[in-house]
Amino acid sequence: MTKRIVAVVGRPNVGKSTFFNKLTGQRLSIVDDTPGVTRDRICYDVDWNGKTFQLVDTGGIEPVTDNEILLQMRHQAQLAIDSADVIIMLTEVGTGVTAADADIAAMLKKSRKPVILAVNKIDKAGDLPAEYYEFYSLGFADDPIPLSSLHGTGTGDILDRVCELLPDDTAGADDAENIKVAVIGKPNAGKSSIVNRIAGEERCIVSDIAGTTRDAVDTYVTNQYGKYTFIDTAGIRRNAKIDDKLEKYSVMRAELAVERADVCLIMIDAAEGVTAQDERIAGLAHNAGKACIIVCNKWDTIDKDNSTTKEFENKIRTALAYMTYAPIIFVSAKTGQRVEKIYELINTVYANSCRRVTTGLLNDLLTDLTARVQPPTDKGRRLKIYYMTQTGTNPPTFVIFCNSKELFHFSYQRYIENALRDAFDFSGTPIRLVLKQKGEDQP
Repeated sequence: MTKRIVAVVGRPNVGKSTFFNKLTGQRLSIVDDTPGVTRDRICYDVDWNGKTFQLVDTGGIEPVTDNEILLQMRHQAQLAIDSADVIIMLTEVGTGVTAADADIAAMLKKSRKPVILAVNKIDKAGDLPAEYYEFYSLGFADDPIPLSSLHGTGTGDILDRVCELLPDDTAGADDAENIKVAVIGKPNAGKSSIVNRIAGEERCIVSDIAGTTRDAVDTYVTNQYGKYTFIDTAGIRRNAKIDDKLEKYSVMRAELAVERADVCLIMIDAAEGVTAQDERIAGLAHNAGKACIIVCNKWDTIDKDNSTTKEFENKIRTALAYMTYAPIIFVSAKTGQRVEKIYELINTVYANSCRRVTTGLLNDLLTDLTARVQPPTDKGRRLKIYYMTQTGTNPPTFVIFCNSKELFHFSYQRYIENALRDAFDFSGTPIRLVLKQKGEDQP
């Protein structure tokens, strides 16, 4: 089903992200007094009076600018306008009507889309300030709606008007489950480029300026492989190199994106190889228990012979020795080489992370494993394993009951983990083993 889309547009620093966060009830957009903080389109599903639509926050529009980032922000806002069913134009009472407001209003009128004009930052109760009435000059048919994004006053009126203007012949948002995929990596590894290539449009701003992406940006894709939400994240740097507070917010947002993802695409720059920072970023996904795919990007820039791929794979496996379960794919976001194969890998690793194995099958395997390799002993005491059961998925989690956790050496745990992978195909996902000593309760 097609999502109904409501875009929030306006010039920089009129309070669009504060408004967006108030309506969604979450701090999905970074809020700061610095103009231009929101750069890409941020999306979230909103339900109001039984109607569901996708709310899209956009970067501030500067109608006249030579700045590369601001030009791309305007392009992103235009894409949101083109795809929107209803547009909310935000202005602010403190500045009155500016030349930029007039230019944006003209742009919106050309779109021939329904527009709701909101005058923000009317934070004091009582009579409307004289400056409010200036906004009638923008020439929209309906009265401007007074708004305080900070306090939430006026948001209900705007949502009521949105629901009136939404087309009735468009189905609501599709609530069918989709796979959430976080695209993570260090700055300039090609995260936004890969999302744009996957989505088939210029969905995220692409630039060689490190730190271009600040928010975690959701892109919804439905195709023959399934339904997906791709979360493009800000590049993660070492903490010592983060001296800009907005970038600190972005790193936290990227880490939260990992937490809400089902699958993580770990982007590696083939031209640089695996760096210490790549190891740290991959560790975030591994420690969070997420299914992972290692995506080696910019493969088109590498001079190759018959052994190049194998050598690169060996280097990645050595550097990320704790993630031997993660498949590796070599792609080029620029040319599209092998990008479509990422969908098949996502489906595979996600299915493996959701796999459940019956207790009977697990204990048949356990009996075979302990017969082949005797459990370890220490000072005359031998480890006894009573039984194993699966208690969770994403990641697959198994509880093993034994007589002594101290006797359960790490090497024997690894032996059981590897056997589980071989027997039931848990490729692409970490496995968690929880040891319970006799007498302890099962979690």
